[in-house]
Amino acid sequence: VQLVESGGGLVQRGDSLRLSCVVSGSSFSIKGMGWYRQAPGKQRELVAAMANGGSTYYADSLKGRFTISRDNAKNTVDLQMNSLKPEDTAVYYCASQNLYGYYDYWGQGTLVTVSS
Repeated sequence: VQLVESGGGLVQRGDSLRLSCVVSGSSFSIKGMGWYRQAPGKQRELVAAMANGGSTYYADSLKGRFTISRDNAKNTVDLQMNSLKPEDTAVYYCASQNLYGYYDYWGQGTLVTVSS
C-alpha cells in the first residue's frame, strides 16, 4: 500500500484547506483510513477516520470543523478543514488501517501552517 498526501500549505486563521491522500497498491487488507497530525513537540494524534462501511470518527476538539471523505473511484481520502486555527499547525499524515485495527501504512506527511 502506498499513500501520498497533498494539499498542505500556509493559510491564515479562519481559512479552509483540503488535504487529499491517494491510495495505491494492494488495498484488500485495508479496513479503514485515517488522518493523523503531529504538531511540533507533541505526540501524533488521530484527527479523523473512516471505516470501509462509511462510519466516521473525529477527535472531539475538531468536530464540526473537519470532515473526512473518500472517493472510491479515484482511490482518494480527503480531509476538509474549515475555520483553521494556529493550533491546527502540524504535519498531517494519511494512514491505512489493517484488518487487526492497526494503522500500518503511512504517507510522507503534508505540512499545514496556520498563521494568526
